[in-house]
Amino acid sequence: MKTIVMKFGGTSLANIDRMRQAAGHIEREFNKRLRVIVIVSAMAGETDRLVNLANKIEGNLDLSERDVLISSGEQASAALLAMILKAKGIEAKSWLGWQLPIKTDYMHGSARILNIDKNDLEDNFNKHEISIVAGFQGISDKNRITTLGRGGSDTSAIAIACAIEADICDIYTDVDGVYTADPRIVPKAQRLEKVSYEEMLEMASLGAKVLQTRSVELGMTSGLSIRVRSTFDDHVIDDNINNQKSIGTIICEEDEILEHKIVSGIAYSKDEAKITLTKLNDNPGIAALVFGSLADGGINVDMIVQNISSDGKFTDLTFTVPASDIKRATVMLESLKNSIQYDKLLGSKDIVKVSVIGVGMRSHSGVAALMFKTLAEKGINILAIATSEIKVSVLIDVQHLEIAVKSLHTAYNLDKNS
Repeated sequence: MKTIVMKFGGTSLANIDRMRQAAGHIEREFNKRLRVIVIVSAMAGETDRLVNLANKIEGNLDLSERDVLISSGEQASAALLAMILKAKGIEAKSWLGWQLPIKTDYMHGSARILNIDKNDLEDNFNKHEISIVAGFQGISDKNRITTLGRGGSDTSAIAIACAIEADICDIYTDVDGVYTADPRIVPKAQRLEKVSYEEMLEMASLGAKVLQTRSVELGMTSGLSIRVRSTFDDHVIDDNINNQKSIGTIICEEDEILEHKIVSGIAYSKDEAKITLTKLNDNPGIAALVFGSLADGGINVDMIVQNISSDGKFTDLTFTVPASDIKRATVMLESLKNSIQYDKLLGSKDIVKVSVIGVGMRSHSGVAALMFKTLAEKGINILAIATSEIKVSVLIDVQHLEIAVKSLHTAYNLDKNS
């Protein structure tokens, strides 16, 4: 008997009517005589409400108690959905992370899963019951509730799917799959039927809301097929749950995709800030001091550009950090001014990172050249460049975001009907 894990996000569970719609999807799969496990997020807006309550408390927050508070949203979703299924005559039981248990480390707010006890889930299969598991949470060896951080319910779903060796993990959300670009910017964007784990990792790291990187990494490690699909799409899938016929987007191994496009998608990230240190002394160890200090402060540096003066004495050093970290980074670098002896520190948030992504780049040349040519034709200046085996990223002024993404989408023949 095949096993399916179904995960429903906050928008899919925003109210009782939407929960009933989610229950319809669950009933459909259960009636196919599949073994079904459901993972739930909190109702839309509930986690933010709980976080805001905690933030009203003055002083240093106890992160352990904060986890107890914000994990309660998933508890409510699991109980309500189980009640709706029982009202339909379907046996279902809600489970919290600590009840299974889902064992994690003790890093409250960003815990990592160490082990999942699947005995109770297997017992429920034998009783023909559907397990409704609260996502986003676990329990540490100190017997305290932990939460998994951003995208934690996706992580819960895929980790449980791996633990029980599920055939597929369906991620139900408010979009019907992964697109070649943000449809809000590019109306001609197309839904991808399949995308490789590596491509999805790049998209997720650039801010794609469909899945978080930790979830994709888990799926890739175990070779689990992940399908992104819409809760609000009433298409019925063939009895073969591995049939991807026109439903959502499957995230899978590269060799499962018969025909690769050179570029699969255009992605962007607005969560970028640029810092420039001017007229640094061009001496050995300066870069190590700058980036070592930022690393010690927990600040990730992404793109780096160094321009050396014609006489070789000075250099301008430009790099990007997450926009949320620019204030901390600025303070740290100002404290180093006497050590690294720069002239000015310039910071800007008015930038965006735009990337072209595709495993086809491995075997085709000219991808970067076409990107640079397309942007040049639109009068868009490139501030920095970074590359990987399957990605080319550029930093540009945020005012050019829309025209850049649309132009690149067209240049790589990704528009509908192209």
